[in-house]
Amino acid sequence: MQMSPLQTLVLPWLNNMPEADLMSAVIAILLGISLLVVVYLFASRLLLPTLQKIALYFSPKTIGPLSHLIHKLDRRLSVLFCTILFLTTFHFIYPSTELLTSVFKSGGQILLVIYAGLIFSSVVSIAGAIYNQLSFSKDVPIQGLIQVIKLITFIIAAILVFSIMIGKTPAYILSGFGALAAVILLVFKDTILGFVASIQIAANRLVTYGDWIEVKSFGADGEVEELGLNTVKVRNWDKTITTIPTYALISDSFKNWRGMSESGGRRIKRSMNIDMLSITIVTESMQNELIKNESLQGFLLKNVKPLVGQTNISLFRQYAECYLKQHMSLNQNLTLMVRELQPTQYGLPIEFYCFSQDKRWIPYEHLQADILDHFLAMLLVFNLKPYQNISGEYKG
Repeated sequence: MQMSPLQTLVLPWLNNMPEADLMSAVIAILLGISLLVVVYLFASRLLLPTLQKIALYFSPKTIGPLSHLIHKLDRRLSVLFCTILFLTTFHFIYPSTELLTSVFKSGGQILLVIYAGLIFSSVVSIAGAIYNQLSFSKDVPIQGLIQVIKLITFIIAAILVFSIMIGKTPAYILSGFGALAAVILLVFKDTILGFVASIQIAANRLVTYGDWIEVKSFGADGEVEELGLNTVKVRNWDKTITTIPTYALISDSFKNWRGMSESGGRRIKRSMNIDMLSITIVTESMQNELIKNESLQGFLLKNVKPLVGQTNISLFRQYAECYLKQHMSLNQNLTLMVRELQPTQYGLPIEFYCFSQDKRWIPYEHLQADILDHFLAMLLVFNLKPYQNISGEYKG
């Protein structure tokens, strides 16, 4: 075993002791290990946390939410410092044979490459987290790009580690990749497709976090929670989770409700079928009944046309449109109308088309139900009947 300079310095102090060479070697190794422990504790407990506190003092809103990522980076940097110290001081501190020297140096180099890759991965994660704090990050998500960068980093680290283990240059390993190209493309097919899809999604702003999307082929109907390299995670309205391949959003069609969320209202489009046998011309007696109805007073004041001679379905359409135009929960700046559709064997469809101001699901459903309920109740006032496919009319 070849003596190290540190062992040579320690040996004169142990000349009077038996097995002085062995004792000096043990002491040199213990001093080297102690130095590594001190450096690790100094870096992980004092130096790096102090730098983190300084950064937190100047930018608490940005650095505060990143504490868990920065702690992970601190531990990895501490190990990296110890690895560099071990490699640079190995010949001075540790007595060893040529074989052990080769093994320990190769192990140190492998550890150095691995932790360098992990540190770069942590830096990318922190950069991505800082980007996600920006106001425009939801419009242009980069989670897929971050995962691609990490994947490339780990591939490079794996090539370097393998080259150290076999004692060849990375160029030697890369020269043999041509024969494995087909296998690599097969193994990483989804990753490559996901990477291309992520770029298209980010560039065209097709999907972002919080979007309500509907993908019928995968049974997804809910909000986007995660945009990854290979999968998109959607939390459905029934609280289940659906994962969709990222490239499926490019290759297949899907519905994104973002336009509705960003607009001034949520569309209400409902229709009900009127029994065409109940459609008739308004007579004087019917006019007198309509005038006496308190629910129609506001509508009749605005209607300057004589009622006699009009059809009851026309009056109902005018009333329905007047009712919608004065409804406080509807957006009057967007399209609002009541129209007749093509008659069918199920009667004459009357469609109500408008937009609610409140875009939340439950208030929206309640609003359109209240409007439809009101119109159904007002049909009898105009002597109209809804069409129902029943065998007979119940008379109680």
